Order: sequence, then structure tokens, then C-alpha cells
Amino acid sequence: MKKHKLILVTGGAGFIGSHLCKRLMKDGHQVISLDNYFTGSRENHVPGVDYREGHTKDIEKHIPETPDLIYHLGEYSRVAKSLEEPEVVFDLNIVGTFGVLEFSRKKKSKIVYAGSSTKMVGAREDGTLGRDLAPYTWMKAANSELVRNYARWYDLPYAITYFYNVYGPGERAGADGYGTVVETFKQQYLAGKPLTVREPGTQTRTFTHADDTINGLVLVGEKGLGDEYGISAREAFSLLEAAHLFSDDIIMLPPTPTTRSETGVIDTSKIELLGWKQTNQLPEYVASIKATRSK
Repeated sequence: MKKHKLILVTGGAGFIGSHLCKRLMKDGHQVISLDNYFTGSRENHVPGVDYREGHTKDIEKHIPETPDLIYHLGEYSRVAKSLEEPEVVFDLNIVGTFGVLEFSRKKKSKIVYAGSSTKMVGAREDGTLGRDLAPYTWMKAANSELVRNYARWYDLPYAITYFYNVYGPGERAGADGYGTVVETFKQQYLAGKPLTVREPGTQTRTFTHADDTINGLVLVGEKGLGDEYGISAREAFSLLEAAHLFSDDIIMLPPTPTTRSETGVIDTSKIELLGWKQTNQLPEYVASIKATRSK
């Protein structure tokens, strides 16, 4: 990617978005963030980034410029919580993403879309596919299809990436349903509280460091075209195994309607062809947290 591109990051004040903004600024680009601060935070602001507050459905009002590249990360992103507020998910993920796609069509800007890996999860024992677990998973799967079709209908450059349980500095935790697994474990551990794991605890996940995720996003922005860019660590941990990295003081909670049994090791061959490789592992991250606490 040539230097000094104008890059728009939707959700730039969120966890992954802020890490991406920081990297893009470091690489010498002009960066605009559009965020409605639903889960984003002004504490995540990166010096030099042009922050604009607003809904992605109103993107044309907030962004009169023509970006060279759009990273569309600004969507609702929690599975279980989405069952409680489908209208919010529809507004942010369907209406909002349609606005971004229309903006991309009119501006002829390349779009990198953050799809949901849940669409690739096979059927549970009850026959429910990953994409059908909740409003969030279904709408994200539908949006991936819409992005592909927009690219075909209007000859737009695009790429779709898939994140896998991203962890690292700046994660969100909390009992409000928007927290991430590793950060929730981290905060419970630091507070001296038992870690909470949803039954059965044997459900596996691949946990990927934010730095590795951002390296992948940048490569896809520079060179990626098409779908199926999985950005994932190679190791899978059960939730109980991940919790035990922090502590053996664990409380089991009942499963939710969206609990899924397994996420296997992901095929990362397509993004590896762009030069990506994993450089961080979850046990080392947890060890660094525990070492800091023990000082």
C-alpha cells in the first residue's frame, strides 16, 4: 500500500478498530474514524486520527471525502446478547452496513469487511448451524453475502476477513454481555474473583492476539481480494483450558441458547499467501499478566 492513503475505519474507537487506527497512523496514512460509540470509547482515541461521531447509515453526511480504502469494523458484535436486542443488531448491522456499501459504490473505494467466523461453524446436536444461532450471526452471514454481491454487481474491489476471539490490550470486559472471554477472565483474575465458564466448558476456541489480527488486516487492505481471509491462531483451547491458564478457581455457569461446542483450527492458508504469520500465543499473554500482578 502506498504511503499517505486516506483510510476510513468504521468502529475506529472500538477494541480492534483502535489498534488498527494506531497501526495505520504509524504507517503514515491519513485516518478517519466513524464511530457511534455504542461499544467504542473515547479512551481508545489515537493521536492524529480524525474522529467523527455518527451512525454508519449516515456515512455520506459524516464523510464527504473519498477514501482510498474502507475498513468496515463498525458493527454490533456479540452473539448471546443479540438475542435480547434484535432491533439494535438490525439497525447497526443491516441498515448501517447497507449505508457503507452504498458509500463504497458511489466513491469506488475498496472495502475490507470484518465478517463473522460463526457462519462457518457446523451444526450443533440440535441441527442449528452457526449462522443461525442468533440475530447477530445470521445478519453477519447475510452481510458477507451482500458484500460479495455488491462487489460483483458494481465491480468493486473488496475483501472479507474473519476474526477469531481476538484478545490483547484494550479489550472490553463486563457483565453487560458485551465483554470478551479473555478480558473477562483477566479482570476476574486481577480482582481475585472466581472465573466464570459456561457449561460444559469443553467448547473450544482459537484465541488470536490483536497484533496478529491487525497485521492480517493491513495485509488484506494492501493486497487482499475476495473472501475467506481467516486471521486465526493455530492453537485451539477449550474454555476451561483457557480459564485454567489464569486460575484454578472456576465456577461453572449454565449454557446459553447460543452456546456452541467447538471451533476447530482455522485454515489460514489464504492470508499466509499474503505474508501473514502468527507471532503471539495465549499462554504467553496470560503469563505476562500474571507476572505483572505478582510484582
